[in-house]
Amino acid sequence: MSADATSPLTFAVGDIHGCLDKLQRLLAACEAYAGARPARYVFLGDYIDRGPQSRGVVELLIQRQSALPGTIACLRGNHEQMAIDAHGSDRAVPLWLANNGASTLRNYGGPISPEHLAWLSALPFCHDDGLRFFVHAGIDLAVPLAEQEPEVMLWMREPFLSECDEVDCGRFIVHGHTPLPAGTPDLRRRRLNLDTAAVMGGPLSAAVFDDTQAQPLGFLTDEGAEGGSSVERTGRDEARR
Repeated sequence: MSADATSPLTFAVGDIHGCLDKLQRLLAACEAYAGARPARYVFLGDYIDRGPQSRGVVELLIQRQSALPGTIACLRGNHEQMAIDAHGSDRAVPLWLANNGASTLRNYGGPISPEHLAWLSALPFCHDDGLRFFVHAGIDLAVPLAEQEPEVMLWMREPFLSECDEVDCGRFIVHGHTPLPAGTPDLRRRRLNLDTAAVMGGPLSAAVFDDTQAQPLGFLTDEGAEGGSSVERTGRDEARR
């Protein structure tokens, strides 16, 4: 729990991959935890592919952005980029299909609808709130945050994952993209991975932040929503590892 109960909350949500039911439960948990406090949301990308309800996930995010303007940032993931590319060029179709794009086509009953494709095509690659830098996959540690390449932000794994704690980028990095088989967020000193493999049977996770510190206050999952949505506290030693 934050020492400042009036500080606005930020919920960062990991890779969804068509898991609409888990997303709905997680959002209910976030809303219950926030109560009357102002709340913002950052979704880290990969809304589509693999899971059964990609269309429903995109529709829900569009609706929430419309209903709560200025409070919801939806970032682009590599799966959104592959879908955008495949709808623009036949040459890009094989890569998307090789990465489970067929599940999205089945869910839409054909190509992604023009409205949804336009929304996907307008998604930003990152979000900086002054304390944290939110991105789908990671960053190039040798490049200033303002100069990161889209390809890097969509696809990066190594050396970012191994070396991020050794480099002070000026922000705490919040990302997804690399599934965590244990189903638990990976909190390090200078970064946090929130891809808890929801589409592979793990929970869908959100980190809870406020404006008093860069590190998360704790975590919520879709599984916790049914049990009352209490925040799982983070430990200081875990954050320092």
